[in-house]
Amino acid sequence: MTAKQKFNLAQLAALAGVSTSTASRALNNNPLIKLQTREKVQALAKEHDYSVNAAASRLRTRKTNVIAVILNLIDHTEQSVTDPFLLKVVGDLNKALNAKGYELLLSNSIMATDNWANYFISSQRADGLIIVGQGKSAQKIAAAASTGVPLVVWGDPKSDTHYPIVGGNNRLGGYKATTHLLEGGCKHIVFLGDPEHAEMSERHAGYLQAHLDAGVKADPALTMPIDITSTAAYDCINQFIRDNGLSFDGIVAISDMVALGALKALKERYVGIPADVGIVGYDDIALAELMHPALTTIRQDTALAAEKMVEQLIAQFNNEPTQSIVLDIELIERRSTRSKN
Repeated sequence: MTAKQKFNLAQLAALAGVSTSTASRALNNNPLIKLQTREKVQALAKEHDYSVNAAASRLRTRKTNVIAVILNLIDHTEQSVTDPFLLKVVGDLNKALNAKGYELLLSNSIMATDNWANYFISSQRADGLIIVGQGKSAQKIAAAASTGVPLVVWGDPKSDTHYPIVGGNNRLGGYKATTHLLEGGCKHIVFLGDPEHAEMSERHAGYLQAHLDAGVKADPALTMPIDITSTAAYDCINQFIRDNGLSFDGIVAISDMVALGALKALKERYVGIPADVGIVGYDDIALAELMHPALTTIRQDTALAAEKMVEQLIAQFNNEPTQSIVLDIELIERRSTRSKN
């Protein structure tokens, strides 16, 4: 029996009737190469026991085909990658990156060093950075951007920066959530979240504008800065009611998980929802519809956001211009709020 011939890349390309560079890209499953061509080259490679030497390829090109996704958690937070919204964003990013031939390397701002450019890019761990969240300070992001590394941020796209930010219209989201509660008859509405956080600051601005437009005074005491967790919300609402009684009739929560914590605290005190207090969350995680009552919330299209973030990152790889992108948001009305009077 004749031994099966093992081909080098040039021979494999010739057999497939394509250039060496096309064969290389096809073997690396580059989506820029037609699927039919990729399948043909890969089938021939399998037939002739040809395998890609990934390490050697990376040394030649100095490309890893890996993108580091950094969860930019604020200091002293209990929020983690187990947060359903963060899981959703990471899942959508992984899908969008894979579609463009990249792998995802997940990290967070607590585990990563302060020098993201050196740790991820100079060390060839990744080709670029996608940073999820601006937090209270953009210092680490700005430091990385100042080195010229390719990066894009999920956050508030209206921020004045020299790097692209993709995110929902946070001010409009806060405005719609608050207006919906006001139209349902609420007059004393809690803002449950930290306005010093970049995205939450815009949502808080929308909250205040909705009051102004409705001719209702927003009580500063009802803005309650808390961590982005259900536990923080649960503790905050319990403490506020102990100190002040049930002196509010609506809650604008900066995330669905925060809304869940508030809802739990109220239900344990037999407060009617939405009869006594209406609640609007943010993000429309899968759990929002399963809560009891189902949660009215602001939906963000994380799948579209992921695609746009990847597009902006690849544009930097190709030395093309980039821009921040504001995505539409949508109020999803469910049973945790009353309809317009």
